[in-house]
Amino acid sequence: MATPPVAAGGNFEAPPPPPMQPPGTDMTGICFRDQLWLNTYPLDRNLVFDYFALSPFYDWTCNNEQLRMRSIHPLDLSQLSKMTGMEYMLSEVMEPHLFVIRKQKRDSAEKVTPMLAYYILDGSIYQAPQLCNVFAARVGRALYYISKAFTTAASKLEKIGYVDTENESETVEPKGSKEAIDFKEVKRVDHILASLQRKLPPAPLPPPFPDGFVPPSTAEAEKDPENQQTAEPQPSAVDPIIDQGPAKRMKF
Repeated sequence: MATPPVAAGGNFEAPPPPPMQPPGTDMTGICFRDQLWLNTYPLDRNLVFDYFALSPFYDWTCNNEQLRMRSIHPLDLSQLSKMTGMEYMLSEVMEPHLFVIRKQKRDSAEKVTPMLAYYILDGSIYQAPQLCNVFAARVGRALYYISKAFTTAASKLEKIGYVDTENESETVEPKGSKEAIDFKEVKRVDHILASLQRKLPPAPLPPPFPDGFVPPSTAEAEKDPENQQTAEPQPSAVDPIIDQGPAKRMKF
């Protein structure tokens, strides 16, 4: 019977499985949960990283994996501070319900650059959305509804300005019972609303993403710009918190 190859040191170690998606890919739409592991081991600060390493969010080329291969705890800060490259750190802990893991790039013992954040909520692992995506979605949605409100107000004021002339020939009620409409004032307000609507700026662009992060595909932005001008304005992109919360993500 053929035997598996043995390493030079005498210990055979199976290669780690490849990640399902490249590191840095936007994976905010899925979540990971291994119920068999949760039923076997307790979820605490000592074993939470081993559980996180089972998820597709884990980068097998990180410094923590090198410590694991040397039988050192992967979150040992005294060892990680001596290395450079990608690493994961446990930033917030509320045992056993919430754990926040931060992915960062270490350049020296004192200099680190945060990149992404992940959180484990009651055993389910999620990638936290970037703050720039949340702000861009909220600001874009607010601008859409403000522009829609100006359009509705302008259309209603325009209808008031074109009152049927037959109504003017009817008997006018006493001035004390009903105040007459000043059509010049109505047109002036309509003109102000229309000018404000034209000056309303579009949604601002989000700040640049960190190195290694691939933003989600924006297929709508690649459409013909002429069709975008003629089409009715649509609300902003999907909100990463409201429309892609933990309950609405695809379980993996």
